Amino acid sequence: MLDETTIETFKAGLRGELIQPNDEGYDDVRKVWNAMIDKRPALIVRCSGTADVIAAVNFARENDLRLSVRSGGHNIAGTALCDNGLTIDLSGMKGIHVDLETRTVRAQPGCNLGDLDRETQVFGLAVPAGIVTDTGIAGLTLGGGFGWLTRRYGYTCDNLLSADVVTADGSFLTASEKENADLFWGLRGGGGNFGVVTSFEYQAYPVGPQVTAGMVIHPMERAREVVKFFREFSAGASDELCCLLNLRPAPPAPFLPEEVHGKPIVAIAVCHSGSLEDGERAVRPLKEFGDPLADVITPKPFVVHQSMLDAAQPPGRHYYWKSEYLPEFSEAAGGVLMDHAVKITSPHSAILLFQLGGALARFGETDTPAGNRNAAYVLNVAASWEDPAQTDEQVAWARGCWSAMQQFSTGGVNVNFLTGEEGNQRVRAAYGVVNYERLVKLKNKYDPQNMFRLNQNIAPDV
Repeated sequence: MLDETTIETFKAGLRGELIQPNDEGYDDVRKVWNAMIDKRPALIVRCSGTADVIAAVNFARENDLRLSVRSGGHNIAGTALCDNGLTIDLSGMKGIHVDLETRTVRAQPGCNLGDLDRETQVFGLAVPAGIVTDTGIAGLTLGGGFGWLTRRYGYTCDNLLSADVVTADGSFLTASEKENADLFWGLRGGGGNFGVVTSFEYQAYPVGPQVTAGMVIHPMERAREVVKFFREFSAGASDELCCLLNLRPAPPAPFLPEEVHGKPIVAIAVCHSGSLEDGERAVRPLKEFGDPLADVITPKPFVVHQSMLDAAQPPGRHYYWKSEYLPEFSEAAGGVLMDHAVKITSPHSAILLFQLGGALARFGETDTPAGNRNAAYVLNVAASWEDPAQTDEQVAWARGCWSAMQQFSTGGVNVNFLTGEEGNQRVRAAYGVVNYERLVKLKNKYDPQNMFRLNQNIAPDV
């Protein structure tokens, strides 16, 4: 236990807040997106800038404290928090600067995707990122990051130009292709294993502000036809078009007939980021297919489409995910997903199959740690519920669906979708043998004591 004088001395040197368990607001500050996570840090440093981050890293090292790092707090495994240790909370560091001449964006780690889209889309620019606006940019980027623009421009980490990092010894480094290039390689998919990133610099691209996007929704009774159509339609999509298959109970959305609320549905969501004329042509076969319950595909602001799935993933619910990369979406795989979709008992759970490919294949498997670039789709079996008494039932459903789908996997997994109990073999599967061994060497260099271990950890071997 730390004595009060040591804590007070540390607190006096901070510009941000230091929050302890007996302080007012402690329970609110320690909440994260996933209500399954209930951890109690001994100290939470709400950093106001890089100086606070350096001070916090040094304090944790000098006092041998467990250390966790929180930006958006959106990670499924809840790695943002630690019990009885020190949590570095970056959520207040939200500065963003857009350089219109170079089309680059500098953003602090407390920003979420909504913050980033707001500041870039006013200029008709976008950074390729995720699909839920509450997601923090830091965890997303460091784990790879995919979304509606990935097929056109690659992973989020593929568009990272530089990063400012506080390493385990308290050093402040800039990592880029020209400076600390080994660390820069590791940051593009290696997670939070090498330090605390205090600033990200991204390449942005002209997108929108209007795109052709939305979804069509069909009853589950027609799932076999819809899934077959999705398989063929997505396989022929251009890089400007990204598709998502969603099997779940119908939410109480105003565009759905009230009589189908809560009943199983199958939806195809799309985003075409090219011209509206090209987008209209690209989605026409989807809009003309069958007799949907709803069709909300239309020209709309990109920021509106980016928030489309937000209501399905609010903070405060219980979440449990299982994930695999798929090399293709076969008829047999579709049958397994449909079998498990009708077994969903929570009104909030879903099976999501997100299209990849396109620009990802223009990068080599070892260009960044975020590999698995041969995958055509990423599967997310997303259990979500409100009553803690349902935990065992919902986890069992997710594991059952995942287990049945593993036969169709590439063997890889998205590191940001790993839950806490999956172990080192699954972390290795996220990177592959060559990339994982290279990451271990970086860990030996930048964090040989494994201070940054509350993550999908790459342990040093020194």
